[in-house]
Amino acid sequence: MIDAATLPLGRIKVLDLTLARSGPTCVRHLGDWGADVLRIEPPGSAAGEITGKQDGFDHQNLHRNKRCMTLDLKTEEGQAIFRRLAADADVVVENMRAPVKYKLKVDYETLSALNPRIVYGSISGFGQDGPYAHRAGLDQIVQGMGGLMSITGLPGQGPVRVGIPIADLTAGNLLALGIMMALYEREATGRGKWVQTSLLEAMIFMLDFQASRWLMAGEVPGQAGNDHPTGIPTGVFPTVDRPITIAASSARHWTRFCEVVGRPEWLQHPEWQTMTGRSKDRAAINEAISSVTATQPSAHWISLLEEAGIPCGPINTVDQVFADPQVQHLRMAQPVTHPRLGEQHIVGTAINMAGVEEGIRLPTPSHGQHTAEVLASLGYDDAAIAGLREKGVV
Repeated sequence: MIDAATLPLGRIKVLDLTLARSGPTCVRHLGDWGADVLRIEPPGSAAGEITGKQDGFDHQNLHRNKRCMTLDLKTEEGQAIFRRLAADADVVVENMRAPVKYKLKVDYETLSALNPRIVYGSISGFGQDGPYAHRAGLDQIVQGMGGLMSITGLPGQGPVRVGIPIADLTAGNLLALGIMMALYEREATGRGKWVQTSLLEAMIFMLDFQASRWLMAGEVPGQAGNDHPTGIPTGVFPTVDRPITIAASSARHWTRFCEVVGRPEWLQHPEWQTMTGRSKDRAAINEAISSVTATQPSAHWISLLEEAGIPCGPINTVDQVFADPQVQHLRMAQPVTHPRLGEQHIVGTAINMAGVEEGIRLPTPSHGQHTAEVLASLGYDDAAIAGLREKGVV
């Protein structure tokens, strides 16, 4: 097993109060890179409804490299135990609705008074303040409110959600980055910070150039389907066996593309000589390219275009992704042995660091698996722990 002490975050202690996906995504980064993550879950069977099925693929993928204890933060004793844990922690992460943390007395102001070095990370749906602060945020709701659904899908199709919870995942990724910046600053100042993001902010951030089109050029982007919104030709084209994606929008790539597919006359087409002209005439260009690519198998075109330096590739299903030799080389399917579920594979980290061994250190824990261990480390004996269990505190 990989020794956490050898990893970059091996000296960092994290208390994980997160639910659903955005918060656990953030904490997963910290755990993957060596942090001692203690996940706090409410006692009782209701926890399975909150965190997802304990043995399911989603829960197992989200909560690896963590320990887990149960604690009822609605009780005074539970809050007192959490404060003891927080006094020695480096990071607390939560993604509750903005007012809830104050009701539970696990807010930044309360905890930083006990431990000024604490870095407190928060994800909310819409921000910690403002007219929507009280609202619960869900990925699909924010995909709609953040503009993504209006630019996804085929022209005229109507709004379409992205096939992954992109607002949740991006918010989690960004909060992990913010926490790391706060930890780095703490090295100089000795004090922690409250780091915040929201699903809405993350979604707008991910609009990227599409947002800039409006802010700087006054253009409201629409749906472009499989075409790039501004760079043509970039899209999906048929072959004898399966579709492929091709990106030949730059002047250099367009010239090479016309030559290698045997259509040099396209270069003489007056409206196709500039990117602006190609964008205006995209339907005709796509039809012309499709009539050529449909004559040969996908492997033929991928080999030909790759040799000419033109970006292209197959459109894989998820099983084909993990069968791809490059994906296997990158070890994106990480093995882990679960004490109850046996041998499994879960999605590996996408970050690589020279000289640092990668892999899953700890399988996803069972509900409350480490409760007694954590309480014992705080000085509770067996009788005291049994008493806490009897009262439903843990």
